[in-house]
Amino acid sequence: MVNVIVALPKLEEAKMIKNILVRSGFQVNGICVTGAQAISQADGLHDGLVICGYKLEDMLYDELIAFLPPGFEVLLMGSQRVLAEVYGEGVMCLPMPLRLNDFVNTVSMLTDDIERRRKKKDHAPVKRSSQEDALVKEAKEVLMERNNMSEEEAHRYLQKSSMQSGTGLVETAQMVLVMLRQ
Repeated sequence: MVNVIVALPKLEEAKMIKNILVRSGFQVNGICVTGAQAISQADGLHDGLVICGYKLEDMLYDELIAFLPPGFEVLLMGSQRVLAEVYGEGVMCLPMPLRLNDFVNTVSMLTDDIERRRKKKDHAPVKRSSQEDALVKEAKEVLMERNNMSEEEAHRYLQKSSMQSGTGLVETAQMVLVMLRQ
């Protein structure tokens, strides 16, 4: 589930938005009336959505955006006049008064996008340190020398062994080096 935080200047409005979201199947992590509270709630999270108004008790929306951790999207709700000033800043906006369908569909679209980015990030190749790269290279060299393999064959061997044992490539390279050095 995507982390959703509602930050509006009036607590009653924040509770109403939370109730709409919960009835629509979203999980709301918190509601708040200040930007500091929203930032505090977002700090321990990797990503999420903050639904906010133009002006909170202690800051404007753009200050809130500046202090949110990376990975957070913002849905700004406000009057047409206020939103006209914000146009083009890369912030998703919804005019007030809200139309329930537009609101739920927009939140759904934003949370789906956050989920897609999260999955893409989770499946991104792991970046190894130079020490780990050197370890894998050394294991390949030992395999090439001892077993008369090409570099490609040695690499495939490490990958296959890694998948079969359920360990990472670096750990498999370490095991190969320990076994072949005995």
